[in-house]
Amino acid sequence: MASVELHNIRKAYGAMDVIHGISLAIEDGEFIALVGPSGCGKSTLLRMIAGLEEITDGDVSIGGQVVNSMTPRERNIAMVFQSYALYPHMTVAENMGFNLKLSGETKPVIEQRVNEAARMLDLTKLLDRKPAQLSGGQRQRVAMGRAIVRNPAVFLFDEPLSNLDAKLRVQMRSEIKALHQEVQTTSVYVTHDQIEAMTLADRIVVLNQGRIEQQGTPIELYRQPANLFVAGFIGSPAMNFLDGVVDGVAGAPAVRLKDGTAVRIADARKVKPSQAVKIGLRPEHLSLSGNGSPLSGQTLLVEPTGAQTHVLFGLAGEQVTAVVDGEAPVRFGEQLKVAVNAEQVYVFDSGSGLAL
Repeated sequence: MASVELHNIRKAYGAMDVIHGISLAIEDGEFIALVGPSGCGKSTLLRMIAGLEEITDGDVSIGGQVVNSMTPRERNIAMVFQSYALYPHMTVAENMGFNLKLSGETKPVIEQRVNEAARMLDLTKLLDRKPAQLSGGQRQRVAMGRAIVRNPAVFLFDEPLSNLDAKLRVQMRSEIKALHQEVQTTSVYVTHDQIEAMTLADRIVVLNQGRIEQQGTPIELYRQPANLFVAGFIGSPAMNFLDGVVDGVAGAPAVRLKDGTAVRIADARKVKPSQAVKIGLRPEHLSLSGNGSPLSGQTLLVEPTGAQTHVLFGLAGEQVTAVVDGEAPVRFGEQLKVAVNAEQVYVFDSGSGLAL
């Protein structure tokens, strides 16, 4: 195992910069998730750590050693890709042990490591099968096993679950988390799925246009987003945003929406009277029975999901999503009345987008 450090990393393709001086310290044994929308630079950053992409400027260190000039094999990393890249003519055991064979390891060592990885990933009964005889989830476990047998200093995951269906993704998330808890190898995981990041990572790094917007534990990013981008990216369903003006700072601080609705806020220390702001309301914080600022609007869409129902309703000229109990009697076209506590209202500056 080893720590990973990025020192002012920059990547440019000609005159176009895609990574803008990123610095990041990843502790030994830590599981980090790099998240962000398509084109934000997360896969490029991972490939520079792996040595598959040339670094324009800055240094990558693994275990305290600068590895810029080293090949991927010399960096002692193992990468799990979106595609399984298994050899179709080899068995599961042969696929998992192939890199060890190329490295000159003896048959007893290869067999011992393959068997140990197979035990971790519940592949023992499948070692004699070919990839064509496996399901998508089983193939992904084989690809992970191939990485595990190398005993790498760092695991790099590049959206490894993107090709799986929803049920398999949930299962594989659990298996990856259990695997990390057992082997405790430093891991960097790239995904555009913030649910994957929230459930897997010790720490999440949110990227946008080649820059770090915020980093922290999953709960820190959920509860204390630094700006509008992070607030809108972390959480599912996504946070609702509404334009308003600060009102009543000296007494009961509130934000007045376009339709005149007053939404109480908890902290007025960073806002000014008549300041243009955006408020953020998480769908799960809009309650049918709770106390707080009353909000109401016509129900536009009802989506039952079982234990919960997602309700889209109109408010201040915008469409707002609420998550309510699945047994709640909510109907299309009727007036929906909810409330939100002042402590659960996020306030952002309209100009800079920064949290206030």
